[in-house]
Amino acid sequence: MLMSDLFAKGAISVHGARENNLKDISLEIPKYQTTVFAGLSGAGKSSLVFDTIAAVSRRELNETFPSFTQQYLPKYGQPDVDSIDHLPVAIVVEQKPISRNSRSTVATYTGIYSVLRLMFSRVGKPWVGYSEWFSFNLPQGMCPNCQGLGFVDEIDESKLIDPNKSLNEGAMTFSGFQPGTWRWKEYGNSGLFDLDKPIKDYSKKEYDLFMHAPRQKLKNPPKEWAKTAQYEGLVPRMMRSVVHSASGRHHQAALAEIVTRKPCPVCHGTRLNQGALKGKVNGQNIADVCSMDLVNVLSFLDGITDPLAKTMVRELRSMIQALVDIGLGYLSLGRGTDTLSGGEAQRIKIAKYLTSSLSDLVYILDEPSVGLHPHDIQLITRSLNKLKKRGNTIILVDHNPAIIRSADYIVEIGPQAGKGGGRVTFTGTYPELLKSDTVTGKMLRQPTTFRTPRQPKEWLTVNHVTNHNLHEVSAKIPQGVMTVISGPAGSGKSTLVSAFKQQVADQDYIDLRQESVGVNIRSTPATYLKILNPLRKLFATANDVSPQLFSYNGKGACPRCKGKGVTITEMAFMDPVEQVCELCHGKRYSQEALQYKYQGKDISEVLNMSITESLDYFKDSPAIEKKVNLLEQVGLGYLSLGQTMTTLSGGEVQRVKLALELDHTGSIYFLDEPTTGLHLQDTQRLIDLFEKLVDKGNTLILIEHNLSLISQADWLVDMGPDAGKYGGQVTFEGTPQDSMQDENSRTGVALKKQIENHG
Repeated sequence: MLMSDLFAKGAISVHGARENNLKDISLEIPKYQTTVFAGLSGAGKSSLVFDTIAAVSRRELNETFPSFTQQYLPKYGQPDVDSIDHLPVAIVVEQKPISRNSRSTVATYTGIYSVLRLMFSRVGKPWVGYSEWFSFNLPQGMCPNCQGLGFVDEIDESKLIDPNKSLNEGAMTFSGFQPGTWRWKEYGNSGLFDLDKPIKDYSKKEYDLFMHAPRQKLKNPPKEWAKTAQYEGLVPRMMRSVVHSASGRHHQAALAEIVTRKPCPVCHGTRLNQGALKGKVNGQNIADVCSMDLVNVLSFLDGITDPLAKTMVRELRSMIQALVDIGLGYLSLGRGTDTLSGGEAQRIKIAKYLTSSLSDLVYILDEPSVGLHPHDIQLITRSLNKLKKRGNTIILVDHNPAIIRSADYIVEIGPQAGKGGGRVTFTGTYPELLKSDTVTGKMLRQPTTFRTPRQPKEWLTVNHVTNHNLHEVSAKIPQGVMTVISGPAGSGKSTLVSAFKQQVADQDYIDLRQESVGVNIRSTPATYLKILNPLRKLFATANDVSPQLFSYNGKGACPRCKGKGVTITEMAFMDPVEQVCELCHGKRYSQEALQYKYQGKDISEVLNMSITESLDYFKDSPAIEKKVNLLEQVGLGYLSLGQTMTTLSGGEVQRVKLALELDHTGSIYFLDEPTTGLHLQDTQRLIDLFEKLVDKGNTLILIEHNLSLISQADWLVDMGPDAGKYGGQVTFEGTPQDSMQDENSRTGVALKKQIENHG
């Protein structure tokens, strides 16, 4: 397409964008086309697309609502930009996971279940009741035994206590219940027990009170007992506040040891009571329909001829077809959203918009390729094209070559990460990008090459694995080399890897998943690397003052903003006004703390440095430099030392974990899509790092879709051929190069296509 044709229907015009590291950017983005923003991680893509374009659109849309409504809407700051012209309303599809609530299913999240319930209440035979009688989240429909969860948890009491110890000696063994902790005090301060008496010597009455008593107010409690507190036995206390609460996620490994989850014996996992299950449509009750995969739900809907159901069937077909078209036909409506992968979750969000009647919107997507095999990416690009053809503008931030290739227009931000970035280094079409001298253009031109496979020392094998969608699956992985487990999303990769983890449970293995590292809003790379204390000491020693002066959570905090860097003024029914603190100018520290320097910089300037910049600064402090260099090695040099960890992607979190595990020899590393969020150049750095780990005698087992990395593996196990019940098989085992000769290998087909595209 000619450039004049691309802009024939107008453009979104950005003038003077200076948010974060952006260098006064002005550019035009063609309307009703697909534009991909590419460039190194940390170069400024998100600052321009999300923090500027999306933020302005959302802010200005919110301002159209009455002030009373605005107080309940999310608050978006005023981005540092002169103006944006011809900006449509933005729909932002981020990588945030869907609710981890065990009451949320694919059907409830998408709104399909509401329509399905209505249909069963109208045409189900015999008539059961109104639509709420089919809801497992309402008392009218839920199974009374499991409260609509579909499962019951049983706790092994013997794993909660050491019967030979007293409460004072630490009889409660679960994390957080040790003597002196606030949870321990719920028992120790109750006055109900002899704190020096071993549990095995309790009478039956004492043991039942300690382990099983329901929540209750205490009669005549001791003075240490809080006035509003209630006493609760250890087992129900664990169930309520650990097993069935958000905090349970922090204790998953420990809970697996003590909790057995079983289908509810009353409803057999259907979540509904017997009354709701009586109503049937064409011989199927609502739970039967929710247990079908989506492809079969479409067949079920085709068989409904009752004219009363006509509009509901049409709506259900439309919603479900969108999910099938985007490659999720293998999911069941009853699948819990807490079991979905990141890629599945994002595709469900996209599918929700495919049935929308709205047009003239700008859809902004954050790395839609994450978690997707090249085979799945075709389905994503096809769905996004449908959105575009309905008169919408599509803006993507992505590194994936297939996504970049599918775009009408490409903007590259660079030339470097962090402070060396923030400029537009390229605008144009994909063929023009391939000829360009930019970082992305050069990397895209590099042909795919295969390494000479290293000879394995020994083999790990699993036989007859039957779990989730795997049935009688056997596979082998060589030790002392790098193996990739690949295949379409939902094909069974994680399940197979879990089987290998069980196989080596007694060995020294490092499990680097993408889950949060226990971070909070105050966590930063500096706190995670544990360099803040030595850094404060450097400042304290150089200036002969107390180290506490260099903590913005303590003595060194700016007195006006209390170390937040901003002041917030509440404005009754209007948006709170958030301003950079006039006293410290956003630095968080007091004037007293900022007057002290170390090597020419104050403490705030040091924390604002990127990892890469700080290496030279810390060259005289080898202990700090060594730790900071670990993040540089895993490609995180663009992060700043003081950046909040909650802003990191799953891939970045995993690489932070990896940084602290680089000194092993003879270990097994398990990694889950470590290239997530990485530019091609950074991916090459990660491959070099993996080479060094293998050279040190380690075994690497990676779940990965990145073809550049796969081509450099010694061994490939390809799962497929598709997802869910249509997958769960090993379709290929061997070297990545040999996979291209096997038409059953989805990864081999993708590698072959990539090489042909280069040719």
